Amino acid sequence: MTAKIISGTEIAKQIREELKQEIAQLKAKHNLVPGLATVLVGENPASQSYVGAKEKTSIELGIYSERLDLPEKTSQDELMALVDRLNKDPKIHGILVQLPLPKHLVETEILYAINPKKDVDGFHPVNVGRLMIGEPDYLPCTPHGIQQLLVRSGVQIEGAEVVVVGRSNIVGKPIANMLLQKRPGANATVTICHTGTRDISFHTRRADILIVAAGRPKAVTADMVKEGVVVIDVGVNRVGKTAEGKAILVGDVDFEGIKEKASAITPVPGGVGPMTITMLMLNTVKAAKLAAGLA
Repeated sequence: MTAKIISGTEIAKQIREELKQEIAQLKAKHNLVPGLATVLVGENPASQSYVGAKEKTSIELGIYSERLDLPEKTSQDELMALVDRLNKDPKIHGILVQLPLPKHLVETEILYAINPKKDVDGFHPVNVGRLMIGEPDYLPCTPHGIQQLLVRSGVQIEGAEVVVVGRSNIVGKPIANMLLQKRPGANATVTICHTGTRDISFHTRRADILIVAAGRPKAVTADMVKEGVVVIDVGVNRVGKTAEGKAILVGDVDFEGIKEKASAITPVPGGVGPMTITMLMLNTVKAAKLAAGLA
């Protein structure tokens, strides 16, 4: 058996085409242009790259984009004042403060200051709580991307044994919560494994769907999965450079070994990564519709 490759690049492209049409209709019928503000503090190269990609995608889809680059020495009060201004700006429907912030800033205080209705990352405690009880305004971007990869690839989720490796607030906890909800594209039995799990292999070998966000290259190997498993690899690890100086990226699973046993698997790169920004755009459109009473 050789696994079907679940291409996040292709599925993200499909969703962006759908969004582009929806955004055009909102503008034509309601004179409504979704607006996204991205806030970057400092000059972290990875953060600059992420913010640039979000800005580029916004413009391509027809979303109004406002990028605010602040110096490294920006104070907590200055950043809080900016968030307050964006909360009150009717042109802005989504606010994204790029993490990590410089160490002198208190991340939680900044994130909690964002109006939950404009929290398109889904990190505010109000949105985390709404997700928990099954009434979310916004699904967090990477977990929602994972769910869409499964749904749009025709993977049977209802009744499946899902094992999530990793318990972060950004991926592990929310995707587990999303897939156990009694609703379409979910209704699975979910197990979470982490560094305190005594025998991870015992759990991963039972998985019909295995989602790995361990933060460690090739943490899951072929002997740890059963035949026919569907594998979603969330990890992106730099393990060296090519002769041309390009970064070599691998995931959190041993792709070459597992693809011979899995029925479907995401690649790294080109799997979960492209979906995250796409889901951010989807949340921004939903935020605009909520603000206009159209959702």
